[in-house]
Order: sequence, then structure tokens, then C-alpha cells
Amino acid sequence: MKTQRSSQSSTLKQDEKSCSRRAFLEGAASALAFTMVPRHVLGGAGYVAPSDKVTLACIGVGAQGTRVMMDFLKLPGVQVIAVCDVNRQSSDYSEWGANELRNKVRALLKDPTWGSQFTGPTAGRDPARQIVEAYYGREKASGQFHGCAAYTDFRDALHQEKDLDGVVVCTPDHWHAPISMTAMKMGKHVYCQKAMTHSVFEARCMADLARQSKVATQVAIGNSASKSTRLLMEWVQAGVIGPVRRVENWSTRPFWPQGIDRPDHSEPVPEGLDWNLWLGPAPERPFNHVYLPFVWRGWHDFGNGALGDMGQYSFDTIFRVLKLSAPVSVEASSTKRYPETFPEASIVRWEFPARGEMPPVHVTWYDGGLRPERPDELGDSVDLTGEDGEGLLFIGDRGTIMCGFEGENPRLLPESRMKSFEPPPDNLPHSVGHYQEWIAAAKGGPPGLANFEFEGPVAEAVLLGNIALRADGRLRWDSAALKFTNSNAAQQLVSVEYRGDWGAAIAST
Repeated sequence: MKTQRSSQSSTLKQDEKSCSRRAFLEGAASALAFTMVPRHVLGGAGYVAPSDKVTLACIGVGAQGTRVMMDFLKLPGVQVIAVCDVNRQSSDYSEWGANELRNKVRALLKDPTWGSQFTGPTAGRDPARQIVEAYYGREKASGQFHGCAAYTDFRDALHQEKDLDGVVVCTPDHWHAPISMTAMKMGKHVYCQKAMTHSVFEARCMADLARQSKVATQVAIGNSASKSTRLLMEWVQAGVIGPVRRVENWSTRPFWPQGIDRPDHSEPVPEGLDWNLWLGPAPERPFNHVYLPFVWRGWHDFGNGALGDMGQYSFDTIFRVLKLSAPVSVEASSTKRYPETFPEASIVRWEFPARGEMPPVHVTWYDGGLRPERPDELGDSVDLTGEDGEGLLFIGDRGTIMCGFEGENPRLLPESRMKSFEPPPDNLPHSVGHYQEWIAAAKGGPPGLANFEFEGPVAEAVLLGNIALRADGRLRWDSAALKFTNSNAAQQLVSVEYRGDWGAAIAST
């Protein structure tokens, strides 16, 4: 795919600047344009020529990474050419229901027998490559395709795949910034799982580098492109509930162990897992199944807890609807603290400053089964937990909006107001789709809505909440200086110390 980058990173290596096989083929095709019928005509409706596809490497293909990889496989403008994971293969991954992951693969491949030999939810680089090649093989007369490479180390994928346009990063949180920033410095487009980063400092660095490198970036926050978020923006901007001064946000997370101590024993490293590479920039420690798969989210060294896991979804909507910038203060209360894991339940409060004519806003987060005070307008028949136990309240001077956690199904309270409610005009632009935004941006189109420059401040606010969970009192935040003005202890948590030379991608920014 010939990308339309206005300026490439100066760190591109010479071999990456050289003429690739695809570039040669594109040039040859151009020279024959007057004598050959275009391939897209021969291919029929919906056909995308290989040279016009965005080539991707999927880095981190555990359960969630495999789900995301399958979403990209289905897009006509994409070609997955490589997968990468420190785990070769295992059948102990978490899933959202019995045989959920296997059934999604079977539906994608239209193969009711796929994965019958596995003993449980199976993922890793080998199964991922098998899925990619089986999917593309369906398009071949022979039924065979062998064009997907598998790597253990993301650096090998980035340097050896000369025709690579972009990466999809679905690793644990502590890997997001090192991989994403390395890729951006090489001129690669980046799609990154939430939370965007593992530290506040990383969020600032990633947003700055995205701005400088001008590659296409996107965080996995699909509600940024949703109709519901657009409706909320229209309602609040039209003054339907008056100036908003308070937001309440609650989650059912965590679904994994938190509020625990480090185990006092080690366990054998599973066959096929590169444990040292899984740790990467995190401090060295012996292997134990208490860290993975999935349960790494509750550990300070690897994940971001309940708030970091889910907060970037809801805060994305809150930031867009209320046009928020960085908070000026944050404080938290929780169940018992532990040195290395997040607490079992917590409440976090942020104070955001006025924005023009919009007043200051207080945002409160609840997790671990905690809920906000029940609004009187809700009545007695409707439960705050709703269908999935999570949600948002936008509380204004002249009313309240209640919606799902990501802004879905917005409605006025009391519910009787909805019967006579006349929505404001639908004037805001519609999205082409969350994934499609990123692919279009990689081809020279406008930035995706969840690009790193927008999501950086969102991640900053969320991760400041995590710092408040580990520090004492109300913390005063100077975003421009990237500094807490009243706590040296909290300041030490703004960035993380990387093991070995893993911090090179951050340090040189």
C-alpha cells in the first residue's frame, strides 16, 4: 500500500527506504496502465488489489489480540502479513463464554471443526498464523495460503517485514508504549489496545511522537465512533440538561484478582513461553500463573487495574461530550491497599477546570461493586446496575442524562421526559467505522477519532486516578509541567522505570 505520509521519521533505516518488491510492482503496473485492464475491474465489486491494501503485523495474539486480528482480517483493505507473540501456543486463555473464542474462529473460517483438538481457549502465535492462512486460503483455488510469518520478538517483525505498513498492538499494558513508539519511529501506522499506555509520561510521549511522525494512530475505543456518543454530544451542546457540573461513572470490574500479595514461590515456565520477553520492560520476577493470562491486569507492573482497563472507554465519551482538558486535581479512596496490586474496590474523584462558558466538572469513578448515590429522578423501578451493571450519569443544572458505560442508550431522567423530548438536529459528522477510520487514515485520509493525540489526555486523566489510588490526599496536577505540585511521592509514579535498555524508545523522544 503506497501510503501518503507528509513527513517520515528521520530514524528510518536505509534498508527501509530502499525500493520494496511492492513498490517495484506498483511502478511496473503504472508503466503498463495504457495496455492493461485494472485489476479492480477484473476482481469485481469490492475487490481491492494487493498493492492497495494496508499490510499489518498483529503483535500480541492472545485471546483479545486474536479477536481483534479476526476483525481486521474481514476488512477488504487489509492484508495481515505477520503475527507476533511471546507465547507459541496454549489453551488456558480467558474468554467471554463457553467456547466463545473457538466459535468465533469457526464462524470466520466457515469451518465447524476448527480447534477440535484443543483442550480449552487456545491462542498464541502458531494458532494466529493458522487462522490467517486458513482465512486467506479460502480465496485460493488450491485452498492453501502460506504468506503469514510468525515472530516471537516484535523487533524482528518490524525489521524483517520490509513491506509492512502498520501494526496492531494487543499486548499487556506495560508493552503498549515501547512497541507503539518503536513502530512510529520506523514510520509504521499503529493501532493500540486500551489503556493507551501504562504511565502518564508514556501517554504524553506517545501523543507527541504521533504528532511528529504523522503516521495514522488509533486506540481501541470504538465508542468514539458510535452514534450514542454523537447523540450525547448533540444533547449537551444544545443545552438539553443545562450546564453539566457532575458526572458519575461506575463499572463492575475487576473480573480478575486484585488486592493480593506477590506469591512466595515460583512455578515452571510453560513450554513455548518466552517469560523474559513477556516481562520486557517490567522488573524481573519468577514466573507464576498468578500473572497470566489476563490476570496481569491487577498488577501495578503490568496492568492498570479496573480503572485503566475500562476507564478509557467511558472517559473518551466524557471528554468528547464535555470538551474536557486535563484535570487540576484527583483523589481516591479504596479498600485495603497492597504494594503490588490494585485494591478490590475504589472511588476516584477528578476536578476539571472551566472551558470557556462551560463550568468546572467533577467526575467520580466507582468500581468493585460500588455505585453512586441513586438520583431521585430515577424512581424506584429502575436499577442503577442496568443490564450489565455499568453506566454513566451526566448531571446538569436542568436535568440528568443516564446512559450505558460507553454512552449507549442515552435517556433523560426522569424517563417521562423522553416521551415529549424533541432531539436537537443531527448535525455532527458520522463515522465510517472505528477500524475503517484508521485504515482510511493510513491511506492518507483524516485522522481516526481515537487517535493518539486525542486519547493521550484521556489516558493521562485515567492514569492520574491510578496514581491517586497509591498516594495520599488530594493531588494537585499541573499538566503543562507534567507534575504534581503538592506530592513528591505521587510524582515518582508519573513515569515507570524500565528494565535494561527497554526504555530506549521512550528516552529518545
